Amino acid sequence: MAVKLARGLVWALVLAGALGMLVPFLWMVLTSLRTDQEAFAVPPKLLTTPQWHNWSDAWGIAPFGRFFFNSFFVSICVTCGSLVMNSLAAYGFAKYEFRGRNFLFLCLLGTLMIPFQVTMIPSFLLLKQLAWLDSYPGLIVPGLASAFGIFFLRQTMLTIPNDYLDAARLDGASEYAIYRRVVLPLVKPAMATLAVFTFLGAWNDFLGPLIVVKSDEMRTLPLAISALSAGHYVMSWPLLMAGASFVVIPVLIVYFFAQRYFVEGIALGGLKG
Repeated sequence: MAVKLARGLVWALVLAGALGMLVPFLWMVLTSLRTDQEAFAVPPKLLTTPQWHNWSDAWGIAPFGRFFFNSFFVSICVTCGSLVMNSLAAYGFAKYEFRGRNFLFLCLLGTLMIPFQVTMIPSFLLLKQLAWLDSYPGLIVPGLASAFGIFFLRQTMLTIPNDYLDAARLDGASEYAIYRRVVLPLVKPAMATLAVFTFLGAWNDFLGPLIVVKSDEMRTLPLAISALSAGHYVMSWPLLMAGASFVVIPVLIVYFFAQRYFVEGIALGGLKG
């Protein structure tokens, strides 16, 4: 009886936490379907006549089609590029013995403790010297490799027995063939998990594009929402919440189709240190 009571209490806490996390999202959607007066009504009204035109109005007051393209293009390029760069670096750290490997890896992990705000100004100056400000290379290249991605994939690759690699070498396979045909198929769950993390990070990134983008046509969706909230296009909380809903919907779709990789990939990534 005590076990069932404890289990029921745990599930009640989990349900309460899940509902608590859903409240901001539901409030955002409800606000996007209200009038300006209803959005600031005290006490707030849960049941109102849905103002569906807010979504079309929000789409029309700003070039959201261009913003969607920018965010989608940058996120896809960053995700694909980072999977290649991070997996190659992780393969080297996991399966090759070379002088200074452990020291270099510790230095790499040390960069995880450096906040982005510290490197923001040097990054801006570097991009300025490369003439990459207000351009797609400036939005994409800085995100093509990450210490977390290398560490995450390295932990998974350490679980692959070296006998697999030695057998492939005896069969005459090149190092690239071993990486592509032996290693990558065995780390697919971790790669899928990292792809989701990277895509969501690039999609929601605000500070990175903020120091790169100058013109309206290069804005990503987070910058567009910031411009809406600052009254650059129009100042209306229902329209602002409708624009925020545009940003959230692709994230929910990505998570819905890739959620099974989260647990599997994270479990594999932490098996061996």
